[in-house]
Amino acid sequence: MGASESTLAPPRPSTPVRPAQPPRAHEDYVHVFHEKGDSGSDSPDPDSQNVPVAVTKDWTEQIQNRLALLTLSSNAANDCLKVPSTSISDQQVFNLRIPYEGAPVTNQRSSGRCWIFAATNVFRIAIMKRYKLKEFELSQAYLFFWDKLEKANYFLESILDTVDESEDSRLITSLMSSPVGDGGQWDMIRALVLKYGLVPQSFYPDSFNAKNSYQMDSIITTKLREDALRLREIAKSSTLSRSTISKIKAKMVHEIHGILTLMLGPPPNPNDNFKWTFYDRDGKYQSLSTTPLAFAQELSSSHSLRACGGTDVHELFSLVNDPRNTYSRLLTVDHLGNVYGNSAVAYVNTDVTSMKRAAIAMLRRGFPVFFGSDVGKQSDRAAGILDPMLYQYELAFNVKLGMSKTERLVTGESAMTHAMVLTAVHLDEEGKPVRWRVENSWSEAAGTEGYFVMADAWFDEFTYQVVVDPSCVSEELRKVLKQKPKVLPRWDPMGALA
Repeated sequence: MGASESTLAPPRPSTPVRPAQPPRAHEDYVHVFHEKGDSGSDSPDPDSQNVPVAVTKDWTEQIQNRLALLTLSSNAANDCLKVPSTSISDQQVFNLRIPYEGAPVTNQRSSGRCWIFAATNVFRIAIMKRYKLKEFELSQAYLFFWDKLEKANYFLESILDTVDESEDSRLITSLMSSPVGDGGQWDMIRALVLKYGLVPQSFYPDSFNAKNSYQMDSIITTKLREDALRLREIAKSSTLSRSTISKIKAKMVHEIHGILTLMLGPPPNPNDNFKWTFYDRDGKYQSLSTTPLAFAQELSSSHSLRACGGTDVHELFSLVNDPRNTYSRLLTVDHLGNVYGNSAVAYVNTDVTSMKRAAIAMLRRGFPVFFGSDVGKQSDRAAGILDPMLYQYELAFNVKLGMSKTERLVTGESAMTHAMVLTAVHLDEEGKPVRWRVENSWSEAAGTEGYFVMADAWFDEFTYQVVVDPSCVSEELRKVLKQKPKVLPRWDPMGALA
């Protein structure tokens, strides 16, 4: 899914949050009372089951409603309802900040590659420290190419694994809905880097279709859906061996490889040497000859670990806050991944306070934090503000809107839609977070030169994931990684791809 840069249509409208005041049935605006002689029967009143058209006239005659009508019918609601005080409280001032933020600010353009950008923005800090660079970008398109190819194979393998499911089952329709979407998860990026490595952006820059992925995705999705139907038919009705069917599937994947190569360009081979020449921050010429795989493995070298305060980016893992499920529990999602057999998504479910504590520990080490959230909620991308009190919908429409985090997940109102990076936090006198600095991938035009401010209350309500070093969490949470995971269905909100 990955939220795209601002050239796309804006995210779905934000929903206000009142964290301390969950909705209660006895506080509804409408109260039912009985006239004298009314038996109080449980049978519904026929009039109450229809839309009361006549009430419209009475409503428009009320002066406060007329004022609201004049304002809201002629303007974008968010422009009218933004609370000015949020711009004052949500300032780019922080007392705990990593000393080395990545540069330049990145731009995913009209694509859903936020998770790749967020991950490479984390990886590049280790590389910039290792080679003393002032600015540096890894190739997001390189990982994008291999992710698409691996997802195509993963999808077709999943189709073969589920051949006994009916075509209209929820699992099959979920798989068919987005075979090769742009979005992804941390464990998926780790699987890609392990298999294909990393390259500097200069060796595989963005093509037109990397920046504008919709048409490419549409073509590949149509092809894969057709292939899936064919594979199911062959597997269910044929006497062919599994190895023969696998060869048919391999030919289908090869055709996807051809489409990707034509639309993204041929990527570097993971095992081929490339020579990278650059100037370090002191202006000295440097040269490095290596392969994509060796370049990625260098992030775990002793030199890189020292530069990153002991943090090994290959060992980072996901903490999530899913209040529907038991805390201190390992979660995974059925048929969610990209590298078949090596990219199962694993989440350690915990309370939001433990997530914040781990994120702060990472920042104290001087290392950024990949996180997943629902960026379309109570956010202003132009100002770069994420605050649950940003817009006053309740005041304007005289309604109550206050679902809890659990209720938003249960109803499909919220899920992880975007990945970004934490680079700073402001702590109060007691050491509790007040606001966070967020590195986005929507170019310098969004927020304050590409950076957002996230109110800590917004973290509570709309942040679902942080990716941290095992040493930044308690022993209890580290032990959760050894559990047999609870498997969530493919359509679960935790299966949403940032």
